[in-house]
Amino acid sequence: MTGTGPFTVAGSLPARMKAPVYRGINDVRLEEMPVPQIGAGEVLIRVHSCGVCGTDLKKIHTGSHSAPRIFGHETAGVIAAVGRDVAGFRPGDRVVVFHHVPCGDCYYCRKKTFAQCDSYKRVGCTAGFEPSGGGFAEYVRVMDWIVKRGLVRIPDDVPFEQAAFVEPVNTCFKAVRNLKIEADETVLVIGQGPIGILLASLASRSGAKVLTSDLYPERHKIAANYGLAHPIDASREDVIAVTRAESEGRGADVVILAVGGNSLIRTAMDAARPGGRILLFAQTQHGEVTIDPAVVCMDEKSLMGSYSSSADIQEEGAKLVFEGYRNGFDLTRLISHRFPIDQAVEAIQIASNPCASSMKVMIHPGA
Repeated sequence: MTGTGPFTVAGSLPARMKAPVYRGINDVRLEEMPVPQIGAGEVLIRVHSCGVCGTDLKKIHTGSHSAPRIFGHETAGVIAAVGRDVAGFRPGDRVVVFHHVPCGDCYYCRKKTFAQCDSYKRVGCTAGFEPSGGGFAEYVRVMDWIVKRGLVRIPDDVPFEQAAFVEPVNTCFKAVRNLKIEADETVLVIGQGPIGILLASLASRSGAKVLTSDLYPERHKIAANYGLAHPIDASREDVIAVTRAESEGRGADVVILAVGGNSLIRTAMDAARPGGRILLFAQTQHGEVTIDPAVVCMDEKSLMGSYSSSADIQEEGAKLVFEGYRNGFDLTRLISHRFPIDQAVEAIQIASNPCASSMKVMIHPGA
């Protein structure tokens, strides 16, 4: 470990690195660029593992964000350098990083709607260009306000791949907690990709009966590893009819839609009982959809949303991931594809075209 003026580094750092750079709609190119420079209060992480998230893919495919950018926010790695005035962290520490943290003081933070905080909406991690997460790169710069509140140390016995799930587990845990699921209820989770399985698994901790729906039987086999024992094969079964049959004819008390797009919103609402709750989890792009207002008014069904992580449960969510790895909640079993940095563009293509055999796609810039 060496000191270099205002910085402390572990060994010597390379001058350049590789990363998949977003250059426009559906245009991602593997490029070489400088390793980010850090300032006072900041740290540089050598990325070991970064999951490919559906929100990153939507940005790439819709052009919702300006180019160029380097995405990736499910980031775990080792601190390679620390800036002046960094307290509590040093080079060599194994960490996972949140790319958003709230201010804690504004109106939205006081109301516990942290994702609506203006400070939360500022991304505090970059591998270059406009801050956009940067976890797909070999090195990522973590800005000072993230270091103070969004950097989490990884226990030595927990692998980086498991730790990379800390942020997505937080988002799912937040959603499930807000639903206030009770043990005598029936829950339907539509979609059994990695996020759907996380949502269903966390919902099952309430003691409720959790039904899971997906078009691919292969995904139900993976879900069974997490104790999810009520699969609905949406390719040949009527999801609404099965849900009602499993709930004494009422419909589900809670329906969680873990599939992007709007085509299944009607199904989700129809599958819920009168007075039930419907949660939209994957609808992160603006659009329009037609709903029957009487379903909300007369049938008293509640249409809810949940987006991104919660600072309130950061410690508890990390504990779920870290202790879970030791107690059967091994999330690395959700990973179907692993790619080195040289194949990062292929990783994004695979994740963008999900099939029966694809689940979580992981990029390993520093493996």
